[in-house]
Amino acid sequence: MRRLTAITFLATLAFAAPASAEVAHVVQPGETLWSIASANNLTTRTVAAYNGLSEDAQVVLGSTVRVPSAAEGYAALQNAGLVAAEPAAAPAAAPAVAPAAPAAAPAPQGGYTVRPGDTLSGLAAGAGVSLADMAAMNGLDPSGILVAGTVIKLPSGAPAPARSAEPAPAPVIVAADPAPTPGQVGAGDIHAVASEYGVSPSLAAAIAWQESGFNNAMVSGANARGVMQVMPGTWDYVQQNLAQRPLDPNSPTDNVHAGVLYLKQLLAQTGGDENAAIAGYYQGLGSVQHRGMFDDTQQYVDNVQALRSRFGG
Repeated sequence: MRRLTAITFLATLAFAAPASAEVAHVVQPGETLWSIASANNLTTRTVAAYNGLSEDAQVVLGSTVRVPSAAEGYAALQNAGLVAAEPAAAPAAAPAVAPAAPAAAPAPQGGYTVRPGDTLSGLAAGAGVSLADMAAMNGLDPSGILVAGTVIKLPSGAPAPARSAEPAPAPVIVAADPAPTPGQVGAGDIHAVASEYGVSPSLAAAIAWQESGFNNAMVSGANARGVMQVMPGTWDYVQQNLAQRPLDPNSPTDNVHAGVLYLKQLLAQTGGDENAAIAGYYQGLGSVQHRGMFDDTQQYVDNVQALRSRFGG
C-alpha cells in the first residue's frame, strides 16, 4: 500500500485535528434527543445541557445537535448545576484534557493480578494455553520470573485462577512496550492514520474512544496500554509483522498506528466482517471463532457500532 509522505501526513493531521471533541450530528427521521444521546453512550440530560435544551425538547428533522465528549458533557452539567442530580452522567475524574471512556464500556476482560507463588507456566496451564502463547500475549519472557503484583491478561473465557480469591498485592505495571505516556490525539488524527491503511476512519475512531477516550496514558486492568489499548504482545506482533517502519512506543500517534494495523489484520482475517473484527479486537479472534461472542463482547461490539455515527460513519 502506498504510504503518505511525512510532509503530507503531518499536513493532514494539522488540518484534520478538531478544536474540540464535540461532533455535529444532523437529526435524521425518527430520531429523538434520547436516541441521539443513547447512540453516543451519553445521557439525555448531558446532551440537552450541552445544547442548552430541556430534557424533553423535541429535535427538528435536519437540525444540528452538538454531541459532546464525556468531558465536555460533564462540564456542561457542572455549568447547569445538574451534576449532583445525576452523578452517573459524569465520568470519574474527567479533566478537560483527558476524557474518560464511555460509561457503558464493559470492564477490561481477563485482567489478573499475580499472587505470590504464581508462575506463568501454571497460569498458562490453568487457562488451557501454551506457555509461549501466554508470554507472547503479555510481552513477557517465558523463562523469566513472574513478579507478584504484575497485571497480566488471561485468554478470554479462561476460568479464573484458583488463587484469584486471595487478596491481591498492589498492581505492578510491567516495563514493556507500548509505554502509557501522557498525551491525547483527536478524532482527526485517528481518521488520518486509518485512511492511510485503508481502514474505516469512523470504525478506528469509535474503537479508540471506546477503549480509552483517546487518552494515551490509560492502562487497563488487563495491562493494555494507550489510545488503542494495545497489549504488549500485540505491540510486538504488529512491529515484527505488520508495521513498515519502527513504531515509537512512547508516541500516542504510533499507538494509533499499531492499533489500526492490528484492526486491519483482523478485518482481513474475517473477510471484512466488521462485527467479527471488532469482537476480535476485544475478545481475541481465536476465542471468538472457537467460542463465539461472550455477552460482554456483544455489548462492546454494539457500543462501537453506536459510536461510529459520532465520528462520521
